[in-house]
Amino acid sequence: MDNTVSIAIAIIHRDGCVLIARRRADAHLPNLWEFPGGKCLPGETPEECVVREVREEVGIEVQVVRERQTIHHCYPDRAVEIHPFDCDWVAGDARALGCAVMKWVQLEDLSEYLFPPANGPLLASFRLRGA
Repeated sequence: MDNTVSIAIAIIHRDGCVLIARRRADAHLPNLWEFPGGKCLPGETPEECVVREVREEVGIEVQVVRERQTIHHCYPDRAVEIHPFDCDWVAGDARALGCAVMKWVQLEDLSEYLFPPANGPLLASFRLRGA
């Protein structure tokens, strides 16, 4: 599939919780929960993208701590390459700017939220490693 979309997402850690956001009703995969992030712009590295997207979507500044394993997933209409980053919250008050709603949740509670299928390997890694 030639239309692979490169996406960077942030697993933002603060006070033992991570930040998740619910996609808008008019978005691709509407109303599912996700980690803040978005599409990489031409010439932008995934690390640059994740910092920019978090600022645009939820209004906070983050520091990238490490990159997790890239996830490749095919949907019927597109393929995605997801670059997940563990990030620390640095500054700002989180607010839903580019999403319907967002919230801080404990890692062990993530299974209570419905995420896009592409996030499956990442969510499984939390269950296996406990972080």
